Amino acid sequence: MLKQKQKKSVLIWGTTGQIASYLVEMYLEKDFKVYGVKRRSSTNTLWRIEHILNNPNFELIEGDITDSANVHNITNLIKPDYCINTAAQSHVGTSFDQPAYTFNVNANGVLFILESIKNCSRQTRFIQFSTSEMMGDNYSIDSNGEMFQDETTYFSPVSPYAVSKLAAYHLTVLYRKAYNLFSCNNINFNTESPRRGEEFVTKKITKWIGEFERWRKDHQDLILRKEEISIPRRMNNINNMPIFNKLRLGNINTYRDWSHAKDICKGVILALESDKPDDYVFGSGKTQTVADFCELAFKQIGINNWKDFIVIDPKFYRPVEVEFLKSRPEKAKNILGWQPKITFEQLVKEMVEYDIKKANEHGG
Repeated sequence: MLKQKQKKSVLIWGTTGQIASYLVEMYLEKDFKVYGVKRRSSTNTLWRIEHILNNPNFELIEGDITDSANVHNITNLIKPDYCINTAAQSHVGTSFDQPAYTFNVNANGVLFILESIKNCSRQTRFIQFSTSEMMGDNYSIDSNGEMFQDETTYFSPVSPYAVSKLAAYHLTVLYRKAYNLFSCNNINFNTESPRRGEEFVTKKITKWIGEFERWRKDHQDLILRKEEISIPRRMNNINNMPIFNKLRLGNINTYRDWSHAKDICKGVILALESDKPDDYVFGSGKTQTVADFCELAFKQIGINNWKDFIVIDPKFYRPVEVEFLKSRPEKAKNILGWQPKITFEQLVKEMVEYDIKKANEHGG
């Protein structure tokens, strides 16, 4: 049963996700009453927030963003000061296989939240997690010929995920204009941390490195074959060789703008506390390729010839690829005073170290 509201409150949809887990921590530090909504699941999805489940200022609620009555009831009961939506089907590749489900969660779910705020909690300040994927294959060019994306860049989505997020973005703007709600969008670029989901390429890379580093402790003399890494033994039967499958990746030449989730969360909090609602780009303002990420990640374990440890697999290519992302978050810096603090190098190092530690724990 929901407890009676105390203190200033925030309602976070998708609270078991990467971003939301950091938001929960930050708002608890600010002495908020935090309500986190999670979808019912037959598997344990609480690993990111297990350490705060017993915090008296945190309450976990079961809810479904695609159920309009459920969304209305939760909003009406809590009437939060702030509402943050991080819930989404957020994997671009999956959106091509499940476009209807993606749109239902990412667009209709936001509509239900906005309607519930309009009808029963107009004082609630709302922020929607939007994405740089909405800009797709488009970018702006400054006077120096530099490519970038900011709040003025023309939207050109190239995936069902991006289309659904763009619909949610426009709904958020519409409800701000039509109903005078404090509703805003944060257009965040690639957001990473040790809590990143394993279906995303950065986590796939660092998790593989962690597991490989544990494996090679006992296997120092490596032989790199086409698809696998093996260990020579003094026997003729090759089937008895210990092997470790190489890391399989898709397009490693795409450019991405990676930021730490903690930096993005700080921007979201500033946007909700600002004088008026608006839409903000949050990102590092820098761009690197997936290959750059690999090179830096492998260097953490002393490997420079990292290309010998991967396999390019066409099945991981998207039907349409976003080739270039680079934020220009000047609006957030100038109006909100926001500044990203964690560098790309620090981010990669933290993710690799975390996954090495996890692999060692699970490997005994």
